[in-house]
Amino acid sequence: MSIMDQAARRLEELKRAGFDVFNGAPPRPGMPPTSVTASSIEGRAAAAAEASGLFRNRNAVPEAAAPAAFAPAPQPSRRSREVYIDLNRLEQEGYLVPSQARSQLAEEMRIIKRPLLANARGESAQPIERPNLILVASAMPGEGKTFFAMNLAMSIAMEVDHSVLLVDADVLRPSALTRLGLEQTRGLMDVLHFESLDLGDVLLRTNVPKLSLLPAGTANAKSSELLGSAAMESLLAELAAKYSDRIVVFDAPPIIPTTETRVLASRVGQVVMVVEAEHTTHAQISQAYSALEHCPVVLSVLNKFRGKGAVTGYGYFYGA
Repeated sequence: MSIMDQAARRLEELKRAGFDVFNGAPPRPGMPPTSVTASSIEGRAAAAAEASGLFRNRNAVPEAAAPAAFAPAPQPSRRSREVYIDLNRLEQEGYLVPSQARSQLAEEMRIIKRPLLANARGESAQPIERPNLILVASAMPGEGKTFFAMNLAMSIAMEVDHSVLLVDADVLRPSALTRLGLEQTRGLMDVLHFESLDLGDVLLRTNVPKLSLLPAGTANAKSSELLGSAAMESLLAELAAKYSDRIVVFDAPPIIPTTETRVLASRVGQVVMVVEAEHTTHAQISQAYSALEHCPVVLSVLNKFRGKGAVTGYGYFYGA
């Protein structure tokens, strides 16, 4: 059946339903305004539209909004995409995974994370601004800060009352995603550089239920300026306040050879400085601490520490 035949048939149905329809002749005196004109081009289009259900009964209450057919399409909600971490491979490479809940590494991370989580919950003696933002750094490269940051994030993801976002903030030499077996993609630098990008556009959900990732993003020559920008301040405020149970762990660049970490450290609530045992010099540690003197909380972790039985692990202490 052609569209015109369908329209004619529909017009007959409209008449029987109480609609006012005429075939192009002038309306008789007293006749209400015409709803559809079948003999005109406009009327034919309208009749075809009516056949699709776009017209309403003249006795219906008018709607304030435009017809649904002409309403703008709703914007899709920005939802982070999911990635898969090979936990078996990660475990073989010596990282903490949820199945290792009673391992020595898991116990060491519990000892280290407890004061950090207590501060994040507001249990410190002095109020801390943005206590759920934790920056992990080291004085020099190669001291194990990324290894520690990944283990800390995984340990927090094993908590009952907290979720964690691991941010690859080592924007000069990002490696956290690569170590997790994932490809580098848009992330922190892109959100700061492009106003059209939202945090939800670049966040990655993982197969570890309470662990999310924020990649470093595209390399940018103005990385230090971007980390010190108003856009970064706004992003940190959002990260600190949006989810009350979320801990954000930043894997930051080494302190001495870069300026990025000094900028970030002044804007987070807690800092963990990873020190390589029997390697980092006293002078390097002193210089790194001087760069962190305005941070309210600095927890130092001795990495690659050989304790009793020559077992490599973590030691921990507070630094001034």
